[in-house]
Amino acid sequence: MTIDRVGGDAVDVYLDNNATTRVAPEALEAMLPYLRNQYGNASSAHSRGREAKKALDLSRETIARVLGASQAECICFTGSGTEAINLAIKGAVSARRGKGNHIVTSAVEHPAVLNTCKSIRSLGYEVTYVKPDSTGRVAAGSVAEALRADTILVSIMHANNETGTINPLREIGTITKERNVLFHADAVQSFCKLPVTVDDLHVDLLSISAHKVHGPKGVGALYIREGVTIHPLIHGGRHEGNLRAGTENVAGIAGMGEAVRLNWPALERNSRRMMALRGRLEHGLRERVTGVTLNGHPDERLPNTVNLSFENIEAQACILELDRRGVAVSSGSACTSGSGKPSHVLLAMGIPCEACRGSLRFSLGTLTTDEEIDYVLEIVPDVVSKLREASAPAPA
Repeated sequence: MTIDRVGGDAVDVYLDNNATTRVAPEALEAMLPYLRNQYGNASSAHSRGREAKKALDLSRETIARVLGASQAECICFTGSGTEAINLAIKGAVSARRGKGNHIVTSAVEHPAVLNTCKSIRSLGYEVTYVKPDSTGRVAAGSVAEALRADTILVSIMHANNETGTINPLREIGTITKERNVLFHADAVQSFCKLPVTVDDLHVDLLSISAHKVHGPKGVGALYIREGVTIHPLIHGGRHEGNLRAGTENVAGIAGMGEAVRLNWPALERNSRRMMALRGRLEHGLRERVTGVTLNGHPDERLPNTVNLSFENIEAQACILELDRRGVAVSSGSACTSGSGKPSHVLLAMGIPCEACRGSLRFSLGTLTTDEEIDYVLEIVPDVVSKLREASAPAPA
């Protein structure tokens, strides 16, 4: 079976949507005016500036409405999801320095959270890393046990980028609210894949990104609950409510708003469809290939994500061979790709190092087709078989 190539691209079947997604044509069209004639600075008072500001206001209102924010001003645009996470964590602890110096997070967070927490330890902050269970889930009770009198912030991701495992944010948020501790959630992977409303999850701060939801790269946003104070990281002008100095990426923000506007109404339909395709892929691979283990929660998982360990193979070799045959997958977070180190997420879940090295992440998207899944089910068994043969020890 062959898959028609699209636009001459080297990759025919793209199953790495947790790394990034294709920009929706409608999002691109929404961006173009602000790269052509409507090129004004949103802080300028003239007509071109006012047109640019309208684009910011529209996107801010769209995202605030989708998140259930009390007002549009609760949304601060950033240059990425990573920047939003940095602003949330560093900005929150800086504003609360006099109230304590303890932070609680988990051992399976994205590097944007883990490395941010690592960076502020040198400033005198203490960090507790809660371990997940064997499915990668962070229990609310474990977070409660980690809280101290001097805890000022909890940061737990909504859904894991490698395994798709969903954390019980509502229960965690209830605990932090009772203890008067700020709660930040990295929702970069869950936004527009799961219902994400800030009051339902009891979060004070929530980070999202455009390029995970068919928007452009280089744009993110941070929700900040009304009444919560954080300190800016970047100083200069009075942009983004004095929280993020620098002229806004008007075109990118317009594209993000349009991508969210398109995706949100289709969330339930897209989720059902991706879950059905994911089920076919997962069960098909486990039927056709021996020695395959699921990494992550079997049920409480993103509808598009399946992480599998294949015995006696090296994931990187498998990724290269699949890419040669026109299929794009990954071995985990795109931010750690090529490091050669086993996934910190899988290791924290108690998965043996050898199994970590043979793990592949298949992350489907709204554009994934039945034919593409059929093609993957056709070639993966052959690829795995040949890699196992090549790595088998020679007979004595």
